[in-house]
Parts: sequence; C-alpha cells; structure tokens
Amino acid sequence: MTTEVSAAEEFVPPSAPDFWQPLVGEGAFALTRSMVVMVLVTIGLAVVMMAVTRRLSVVPGRGQFRLEGMYGLVRNSIGRDIIGSAHFKPYIPLLFTLFTLILVNNLMGIIPPVQFPTMSRIGFPLALALGVYVVYLVAGVRRRGIVGFLKNLVPSGLPWWVVPVVFVLELVTFLITRPVTLTLRLFGNMFAGHILLLLFALGGEYFLLHGEGLLRVISIPAFLMFFLFSAFEILIAFLQAYVFILLASIYIAEVYADDH
Repeated sequence: MTTEVSAAEEFVPPSAPDFWQPLVGEGAFALTRSMVVMVLVTIGLAVVMMAVTRRLSVVPGRGQFRLEGMYGLVRNSIGRDIIGSAHFKPYIPLLFTLFTLILVNNLMGIIPPVQFPTMSRIGFPLALALGVYVVYLVAGVRRRGIVGFLKNLVPSGLPWWVVPVVFVLELVTFLITRPVTLTLRLFGNMFAGHILLLLFALGGEYFLLHGEGLLRVISIPAFLMFFLFSAFEILIAFLQAYVFILLASIYIAEVYADDH
C-alpha cells in the first residue's frame, strides 16, 4: 500500500500571518476579524449582564446562579483574599470585567463559526495589561505620593551605593518586565493553542483529501487530536483569565502592603 502524498496541492502549515485577517482596509487602518469578535463579545456580555441582573431573585435561576458563581470567585477568592478586605471593593468591577472579557474572548477560539481567540492578537492583551498598570500606578501615587511610591520600590536597609542599582532594576521591572510578562503569558498561550488547533485541523483535512493510502488513515488521529485539544482549550481559556486577574490583584495588593 502506497504512502505517497499527491502533489496536486502542497500542505501549508499554519503560521503567524493566519492571525492577521483584515476584513476591510489594509495596514494599520484595517478592520480585522479580531476587532469584530471583540466588539461582538463586549456587546454580548453587556446584554447578558443587564438581562440577568435586571431579574434578580432570592432563589436564582440558572443564569443568575452561574453569574453569581463567577462573581463570587472574583470577589472572594481573588479580590478579598489577595488585595485585602479593607481595600478590595473598588477593584472588583475592574477584575470581574477583565475576567469575563478575557474568558469569553478566549472561548471564541473553539466556538463555531468564529473559532478565533481574540487574545491571540497581542494588541488586546497589551491594552488590558496597560490598563491594569494605570490602575496600579494611580492607586500607588494616591496612597503614598509620587516620592513615596518611588521610594517604596527600594527595600530599606540597603547600603547607599546599592540603592541606585536596585532602584533602576525595580523601575525596569515595574515599567517593562511586569506589563510585558502579563501580556505575553496570555497572548502566548492563546496563540500557541490556536496554532495547534489549526495544525491538526488543516493537517487532518489535507491527509484526508490529498493523501493516498495510509496517509488518509492518519487523518483520523489528526481529527481526534483536534477535538481533544479543543476540549483542553476550554480549561486553558479559564486558567488564562484566572491567572491574569490573579496577577493583577497581586500587583494592586502591593500598593497596600506594609513598607519594606
């Protein structure tokens, strides 16, 4: 039995350009698929939130029960336990919005006919990370003042000649390292996951339609892996939303931590 592949059509593996899908226009002013998905998810979340909260009852229905469960997770397990019971309440709207927005946009990667995770485009995680750091910076300056906020970056008790070095390192960590890692963690996981899904889906399709002999049989495990990774992506979508707000809460909690 032959295992040669028909040369009628060469297989092209998925790559980064597959994530740039302009619908209208070109370059920086293009309207992309990810933009449309983000807008639709935002509108959809707003409609669902208003519909559920408009009909609150003592005995919750399914929608209210699930929404309250997510809210309780963000409020109690993240906000209150990490930021602290004395300071967490003003940040709950931000954390809950980030959690639901990231979670639903991540799930778009496996929901037909969209099947595109918005957070696999780095601009969206970067915008959310910068938003977190604006809140962190404003909270820190309001609590300690600009001088006190900068002074708090350096632990007390260091030799005077070490202080400038530590200050520069901490400033770089605060301004660059943390926002970049917060961005890349979300972006990298969603990008890699979607690449894997594309690889198994397109590979299975290619083997089935253009392969010969045993290569057509290989399409079966390729499609099985596609469905397996699709289920796994549900867990990844939740974990990445959770980790993002967890780290955001940790950074905000530093504002209210005792001085070094």
